[in-house]
Amino acid sequence: MATIFTRIAKGEIPSYKVAENDEFYAFLDIAPMAKGHTLVIPKNVEDDYIFNLDNETYMGLCAFAKQVAQALKAAVPCQRVGVAVLGMEVPHTHIHLVPLQTEGDMDFRKKKLELSQEEFAEIAAAIYNEYVKIQ
Repeated sequence: MATIFTRIAKGEIPSYKVAENDEFYAFLDIAPMAKGHTLVIPKNVEDDYIFNLDNETYMGLCAFAKQVAQALKAAVPCQRVGVAVLGMEVPHTHIHLVPLQTEGDMDFRKKKLELSQEEFAEIAAAIYNEYVKIQ
């Protein structure tokens, strides 16, 4: 059975897409720690552990995540973009990219933001537009 992230990448479940190519997909986390919190996934591999990925997929995912992080930083004012790979909540490799002002902004235990659909759409469009610029 396909994971929820595979279904999102295929367009079966709606998402706030911020970047995509043939192999990878990036979209806003719907329970964000900060505005712009983005998830980056491989489209064609459902393994839940990033270090099980073959080298080509792993390196491609990291390179794609770097581009998305650059677009994210350009679109959302922040000091840095934090990176985390936990992979325990959804059985599909995914990288969290979180805009940071301080290290404490990347605390997975803290209360998540509640954003309107309009806010999600505006943020996704801003990141997407920056991503397109760096292509």
